[in-house]
Amino acid sequence: MDHTPPAPGLTEPQVTAYLDRIGAPRPARPDAQALAALQSAHLLAVPFENLSIHLDEPVRLDLDLLLEKIVGRRRGGFCYELNGAFAELLRALGYRVTLHSARVFAGERPGPPQDHLALLVDLGEPWLVDVGFGRFSKLPLRLDERGEQPDPCGVFTVRPHGEEVDVLLDGTPQYRLDLRPYRLTDFVPTCWWQTTSPDSHFTRSPTCSLLTEDGRVTISGTRLIRTTAVDGRTERVLGADEALAAYRELFGIVLDRLPAKH
Repeated sequence: MDHTPPAPGLTEPQVTAYLDRIGAPRPARPDAQALAALQSAHLLAVPFENLSIHLDEPVRLDLDLLLEKIVGRRRGGFCYELNGAFAELLRALGYRVTLHSARVFAGERPGPPQDHLALLVDLGEPWLVDVGFGRFSKLPLRLDERGEQPDPCGVFTVRPHGEEVDVLLDGTPQYRLDLRPYRLTDFVPTCWWQTTSPDSHFTRSPTCSLLTEDGRVTISGTRLIRTTAVDGRTERVLGADEALAAYRELFGIVLDRLPAKH
């Protein structure tokens, strides 16, 4: 793990611009209620997406570059980008935040270390915060709670596994969380692998997904997928012009060309 001092945090104009990006007011105090509102607002405004990989744009875990992408260009990103940037916003608002490595489950087996980046927020009790996993909890989860935690996106449970914990959604393991703190620079090698290796699922096809008030909307490759509680899942194939319009209208992402499958 990298033990160099952390980089300077967000400036006041950057905090204001970030809050405007997610449509959230500045909280009066850094408490659990405000944390839930910030996480929900982020998930409803900033998409989980890997478009940079398929647009041949570099993905760099530099705070200024992350803010320029997510706030300035109103784009999204994947876990290292989204949770990395959100951690700095939370710190600037007075929260005590640490970054943590997680191993994403594929069936019953967890993947490699640093496969995912999640956040812990210390409010006297530990809260798991994650705006970079795609389909996950809308609200922060109590990390020390062993019972069921109902959430608008499902029922979550946290189960100890040695010195780590497993996080489950509706009984299915999602990831195994390392409780040791890391720095964002610790994730640079895995981020590079995720964005370049043919074995990474991120390099196989472009995806862009956003939580909505009644479900989720996703573009996966050329397919537009909508999921709502009322209508369930609907899916259709998009033409090129339709896809560019969908990125703009559904996600606020303005592209001059479509991301190309590698």
